[in-house]
Amino acid sequence: MQRGAQLIKSTQGNVPGLAIAGLAVFCGFAISWQSSSISPLTASLLIGAILGNTGAMPRFADPGLKFASRRILRAGIVLLGLQLSFNEVARLGGRGFIAVIAVVVITFSGTQFIARLLHVSPGLGLLTATGYSICGVSAISAMTGAVDSDEEDATYAIALVTLFGSISIFVLPALGHLLEMGNIRFGMWAGSSVHDVAQVVASATAYSPDSLPAAVIVKLTRVVLLAPLVAVFAYRHAQAKKNSHHEPHVNAARVSPLPMFIVLFLAAVAVRTSGTLSADTLGHFKQAERIMLALALVGLGASVSVKRLRLLGARPFVLGLLSWLLVVATSVFTIRLIPLNL
Repeated sequence: MQRGAQLIKSTQGNVPGLAIAGLAVFCGFAISWQSSSISPLTASLLIGAILGNTGAMPRFADPGLKFASRRILRAGIVLLGLQLSFNEVARLGGRGFIAVIAVVVITFSGTQFIARLLHVSPGLGLLTATGYSICGVSAISAMTGAVDSDEEDATYAIALVTLFGSISIFVLPALGHLLEMGNIRFGMWAGSSVHDVAQVVASATAYSPDSLPAAVIVKLTRVVLLAPLVAVFAYRHAQAKKNSHHEPHVNAARVSPLPMFIVLFLAAVAVRTSGTLSADTLGHFKQAERIMLALALVGLGASVSVKRLRLLGARPFVLGLLSWLLVVATSVFTIRLIPLNL
């Protein structure tokens, strides 16, 4: 009974933020209808960022916006799986998997090396490396729970991936046009270099809606690598504690190495591959997916704060910048290994 009351209270707390996000999404789609060159997802992201940085977004909207940028985002990604099939995923090929693994390994190892050079704490180096190489905030949360990381290190790491992932949304499409990348090739670049799934979606759609499927395939291949990476470090941490006879933190968070939305995404891809859904049904799900992703991007845009630069400090900021340049540059070279027939 008490749990039900808490659920109702939590749901009611999300309503104002979701209502504002819904209005922003309506405006985003209206802008797209007026100018077909602007994606409704990109417009929704920009509206959220403007509202968040001008003080126009009321504080009582925060719970709903966070709900949109996390839960609704993941629901949208699951529905996105209905637009893909395992036949398309298989087109990534052996060279494609090698390329994705190379980006993860080089970014993960290189970021920790940079952290040591800058005399940044090992905990911050590990969490930043995990977030940059795998999937941003979700990866940092999983690693934090696995190795009982310091909350301050986790906060810094989340700030870095949010900041530079958000910068990627605007910088990568501009560079992609400058380098005259094709839609598929740019999607691969975004999928292999941008941190959070939402940021990948925003970056890809800002370049072209046709870049999104390739971006998601490559990105989710990176996300799946989170499970073995976190498992290895969780085991090492447990062994170290056992050897030092330390008790684990009572309140330490425990996050599943493989997010449930990834499992559901794969299930959705399996449903699409089976061919049981009609074209009309897939079209309805596609529209629902776009609305969900647009709602999530309003929340993400509202969370991007230019004032966060001052909170990071010099050395963590340099770590974030150099690691961002590392993953972006590494991805440019490795995606050339991936065939274009995605």
